[in-house]
Amino acid sequence: MNESSQLKKGVLEILVLHLLSGADLYGYQLISELDARSRSFFRMKEGTLYPVLYRLEDGGFISSYWEKESEKRGVPRKYYRITPEGKERERELKEDLELFVQSIKLVLEGEP
Repeated sequence: MNESSQLKKGVLEILVLHLLSGADLYGYQLISELDARSRSFFRMKEGTLYPVLYRLEDGGFISSYWEKESEKRGVPRKYYRITPEGKERERELKEDLELFVQSIKLVLEGEP
């Protein structure tokens, strides 16, 4: 796994929480939104996303429910929604990410 992949995995949790703070989504929608909003930088497969979703659900940060799609052959889809604990987790992760980026900038742009 290259360095870019490691960095991407490290921020998936915050990105998923952020997307779910706007609307309940099912897995393929999350994948599509991440791809579209990041201009394909966060293009991923289900095998990358679902472990993140399971961890978030196990931690109580998201919950899931099944809903039948009325427009497409009635195929049931598992939707995910953010919980109040997930909203707090998103806020904490955003703060941590800001500090992380600022600290990197200090090192890279600072005088030796």
